[in-house]
Amino acid sequence: MKTKTSYTDIINKVEQEFLKTNLPNIEIGDNIKIKRAIQEGNKERIQISEGIVISKKNSGINTTITIRKVIQSIGVERIYLIHSPKIFGIEITKKSKVRKSKLYYLRTKSGKATRLKQRFI
Repeated sequence: MKTKTSYTDIINKVEQEFLKTNLPNIEIGDNIKIKRAIQEGNKERIQISEGIVISKKNSGINTTITIRKVIQSIGVERIYLIHSPKIFGIEITKKSKVRKSKLYYLRTKSGKATRLKQRFI
């Protein structure tokens, strides 16, 4: 008896080839540095972005993280695809103790109110 393979099984098999295996365990509240390729004309360079992870969406190859950083008293958020070929490396600089899965409350706070308690490993 033949078993039918569904479309999702076929898609998952194809996506397995493109998943990165050397990623660190990124959690909400981590301060991270992301190295990604930037195209400027015909040259390509690596730019480092750093900030705190305020949300994470797990969905296979489409796993995304939202990074927040305050630059000159303006909050900047950026969403990154973790398994993108443009991302060369992710480095965790600091871990924080949090009790929520999304840290959207940091958007309304500023200054010392945005500090999170550090977690030591």
